[in-house]
Amino acid sequence: MSEFADENVTTPLLKHSTESLDVETEAGVSALADDGLGGVEGRKQLEKDLLWKVDKRMSILVLIYILNYIDRNNAAAARLRGFEEDLHLEGKPSLYLPICMMVWGVLSIMTGFTHDFFGALTTRFLLGIVEASFFPGALFLISKWYKHSELGFRTALLFCGNIISNAFGSLIASAILDTMQGTLGQAAWRWLFFVEGFLTILVALLAIFVLPDFPETTRPGWLTEKEIQLAIRRLEEDSDNTEDVAQKNHVAGFRAAMRDPNMYILTLIMTSQIVAQTFNMYFPTLAATLGFSRTITLLLCAPPFLLSAVFTFLNSRHSDMTGERFYHITIPFGIGILGFAIATQTMSIGWRYFSLFLMAQTYAGFSIFYGWMSNTFPSPHAKRAVALAFCNSVSQAGNIGGSYIWPLAWGPSYRKSFAICIVASSCSILMCYLLRLRLQSLNRHIAREGRERGAPTTFRYLH
Repeated sequence: MSEFADENVTTPLLKHSTESLDVETEAGVSALADDGLGGVEGRKQLEKDLLWKVDKRMSILVLIYILNYIDRNNAAAARLRGFEEDLHLEGKPSLYLPICMMVWGVLSIMTGFTHDFFGALTTRFLLGIVEASFFPGALFLISKWYKHSELGFRTALLFCGNIISNAFGSLIASAILDTMQGTLGQAAWRWLFFVEGFLTILVALLAIFVLPDFPETTRPGWLTEKEIQLAIRRLEEDSDNTEDVAQKNHVAGFRAAMRDPNMYILTLIMTSQIVAQTFNMYFPTLAATLGFSRTITLLLCAPPFLLSAVFTFLNSRHSDMTGERFYHITIPFGIGILGFAIATQTMSIGWRYFSLFLMAQTYAGFSIFYGWMSNTFPSPHAKRAVALAFCNSVSQAGNIGGSYIWPLAWGPSYRKSFAICIVASSCSILMCYLLRLRLQSLNRHIAREGRERGAPTTFRYLH
């Protein structure tokens, strides 16, 4: 086996074909005509119905992610209206994810009751711990229902929740901060946390009844017995068929993940990208450097991210259609580098605002990267869960470090901050290229093994 594969796990293969679902199905399931799924034609229709039902259920993850990021970014909007001054500053995702969401909704509300720096620090610290569990959990849930050739677009749609939250979060904040100052004797920034925390709890209650569990634990109801059987079969056919009982053990999955160099490369890439995108946490502050009122400043935050959401949708569709990942990730970050460079050179209102549009487009690459990360760990499932959690958690060091590169003392130009973002983006592009070379080498090894066995394979890592 290749030097890139686990010693105890056969090389996981990813589908690189860009053929239609019909072609894939005919090639892969012709021997399953009598498996109780209605033959080849019957399975095609059943699979189409299954994906439509799962897509509808999974769509609530986008709404949850919007609220997840709105709650995180409340502090950035509240910063414009006295927040800092006033405080002197296993297997049941349908329950697990909504409960985490309820807790962060409660913590968001509690932030509105704080009266000093320690109280704000405590609630935001706990909020970060709870919210951090959502995205890796959502990624893992998606990967348990969709094939590798279907993951990129679905992951990008989920990440659109992040982008949309940056746009509409500012609009919601603007409305609350401008209309609720002094209501019931409370500052407007406190109402920001009260209202959005309450909305989060309401959506969490709805999510309990909408989110699916894993295919293996789903009972007939919203899916038929045949659709559940097909959901399980699809993932079995799409895996490398090496997951035995021992590999399902969490300890074995942890060890397998720790031995995989790709996990560390992906973590470094993600950390660099997060540092480069910390401008998002201070977007209202950066927009304020244009010199407009608080209300206009928050309204100006929306258009760059709305454009980014459209670009992300188109970029992810094209990435899945072509089976390509590297350029669909690095080109948006190249656009972001151009935006950072422009921002370092001018304080002109027009050029400065244009640079904010370019910076926001990095999210189109970041969303594809999440899909690439899931694709790189197809099985066993225990290893994938550990790897995704490791990448997501360790890379958050980028948020910790990144929060210190936007001090008010560096404003209003923030040239040093943008320069750091340029370096971080460049590092992520370089590491993506290294990962691409590794996956290409592994694919050549896979093809050579297939030829030696006399059974060429159509499966590849995406890169």
